[in-house]
Amino acid sequence: MKGDPQRPEECPEPPPSPSPLSSSSSSSSSAPGEAEGAEQKPPPPVWIFGYGSLVWRPGFEFTSRKVGFIRGYSRRFWQGDTFHRGSERTPGRVVTLLEDCGACTWGVAYEVRGEQIAASLQYLNMREAVLGGYDTKLVKFHPQDKDAEEPILALVYIATPQNPSYLGPASEEDIAAQIIVSSGCAGHNIEYLLRLADFMRYFCPQAEDKHLFSIEEALISILPCLYCTEESLEETAGVPQKANS
Repeated sequence: MKGDPQRPEECPEPPPSPSPLSSSSSSSSSAPGEAEGAEQKPPPPVWIFGYGSLVWRPGFEFTSRKVGFIRGYSRRFWQGDTFHRGSERTPGRVVTLLEDCGACTWGVAYEVRGEQIAASLQYLNMREAVLGGYDTKLVKFHPQDKDAEEPILALVYIATPQNPSYLGPASEEDIAAQIIVSSGCAGHNIEYLLRLADFMRYFCPQAEDKHLFSIEEALISILPCLYCTEESLEETAGVPQKANS
């Protein structure tokens, strides 16, 4: 893909020289330190990129959000979850990012400003880092908007193989089978998979995510078999047993 066009630098015009009258009047009417206080600006906004459950449930207040992608990463269901979508006995499978120079991952970037910055980072540190095992990185986010000219620097949470909950690669069928039996405090692992697939299908229809949709397809193919098996077990349990002659 071609790089995003950069806006040429513009040289600002020099400000007009103040007259002695205006200079003396401003200096006499302003108390020491007032000018410095007036020049203080609020902190710049922070952008947070989500590619998993953050795309539909951020859990924090934000000013704006944009759909878009980051380059150099692939999304994979390789992170274990023993709290939100699983338990210690049956860990769930949630997504993390794998470095992949030729790939891109779609998601949502949230803009937080002012008091929202500290509140959102404190919340996400607990949700993603403490309970999820994720680390933080800065990435370049490319908005889907056609009028966007330059990428936005955004914070992203990535689970690395060094964290204790990392499960690593498995076949799409095995991942789907693990998702089917896992549930945690935030809900069933199936919901997590289907919501993420729906987001990609409706908000990023032009994008490909073979890994995600292959797991969804495997899960859908397993569910009827699981239902029939449970139904057969219920029927067998309801049949009265004949006494031995």
